[in-house]
Amino acid sequence: MKSSSYSPWAAQVASLQNSIARHPRRIMAGIGALLLGTGVTAFGIAPLAPDASELPVRQVVEALDTGTEGARIEILPAASTPWVLYRTDSTRSDDTLQSLLARLGINDPAAVARLRTDPHIRQIVGRSGRLVHAEANERQELQRLTARWANADGKTFQRLVVEATPEGLKSRLETGTLTASARLGSGTIRSSLFAATDAAGIPDSVAIQLAEMFSSDIDFRRDLRQGDRFTVVYESLEADGEPMTVGRVLSAEFINGGRAYDAVWFEAPGHKGGYYNFAGESARRFYLSSPLEFSRVSSGYGMRFHPVTGQQKAHMGVDYAAPTGTPVRTVGDGTVQFAGVQRGYGNVIEVRHRNNQVTVYAHLSRIFVRQGQRVDQGERIGAVGSTGVSTGPHLHFEFRDNGQHRDPLVIARQSEAIRLPAELRPAFEAVAQQQRITLEAAAGLQQANAQ
Repeated sequence: MKSSSYSPWAAQVASLQNSIARHPRRIMAGIGALLLGTGVTAFGIAPLAPDASELPVRQVVEALDTGTEGARIEILPAASTPWVLYRTDSTRSDDTLQSLLARLGINDPAAVARLRTDPHIRQIVGRSGRLVHAEANERQELQRLTARWANADGKTFQRLVVEATPEGLKSRLETGTLTASARLGSGTIRSSLFAATDAAGIPDSVAIQLAEMFSSDIDFRRDLRQGDRFTVVYESLEADGEPMTVGRVLSAEFINGGRAYDAVWFEAPGHKGGYYNFAGESARRFYLSSPLEFSRVSSGYGMRFHPVTGQQKAHMGVDYAAPTGTPVRTVGDGTVQFAGVQRGYGNVIEVRHRNNQVTVYAHLSRIFVRQGQRVDQGERIGAVGSTGVSTGPHLHFEFRDNGQHRDPLVIARQSEAIRLPAELRPAFEAVAQQQRITLEAAAGLQQANAQ
């Protein structure tokens, strides 16, 4: 007796099986030719399978073992489980409180009314680039808002917290300490240093530090070559695990024209920190190569046509083209011997260094120091301007050695390096070895990416 579940497709399968049994070679040759012609194996075997819609359907019911006799499983309705919406966005300079909350998915007029007059909320409204996190309930009402930003000291950050409480929204402003973690980067010069660091995702401040570290050995305005390479290890300063800003370059290697230069930051308690190569020779000289960070020389030392008088005249300094307000720093340790106004120079600062050597910074828009003040190498003393006899914003910089003018660019390169004290050598070697290993890892990543 046949089963009641017998269907027409079963008869077709049986008929096909009988045909294969009677003519196996002819049938298989035909299937093989079909497979070779189409290149799709599934096409040859799919018709042999039954249609899923014709298969019988069975319902299976099994008892669930709860592990505890008499235990009950309670299924909660979905509406009884609260959910939270998380959103993150950056503030914009044209933000209002309402537009900022709207981008964060908050539709809460009561929150807007409450926070509009909150003094803490003014720290983020209308200020661009501050990352804000928001939490909202299923009705899009604000439950929590946090924002963080680094302070100017480079060591701490501010944390704004707004929370929903039974008494309504409450805000507070907290101060935290930035934590540092090491980041690796590498790149190849195609056109400029900044283009290479941009392509590698390395911040501009790191590029500026690289130029400063190797300025005594590499002229980044003239010496860069296509194919030059660099690897760098630098600090990422974080607040609650969130990157806020970039700190100091810890070590770097720069290959310029086939020659390798390296530098590592070393600072011992009670001593001024600085960069040294792995042999322990200081990259810091008594005079920096420039009073501006990564600047452009617009007029060098020597004879030239004066831009105001139109006459040929000796130019007793170096001019650096830069926008008004660009920070000016002293190129060496010393004491301010003059800070004020002089006829053609406009606002000017004179700093006296060792061996009766003086540097002059002219046409400033602002002066940050006073006469008699002690200044350290790299300290900001003023800002670029166009005061005095000047055709536009720039810094006029002079170097005087016992009253005689000298070419500042030559003096910077010829000034001797600051030596590492012998008692600090073991501590330096430990730091240098660790940074050497890290740099090798960064170079390995660059090579792997290139391949």
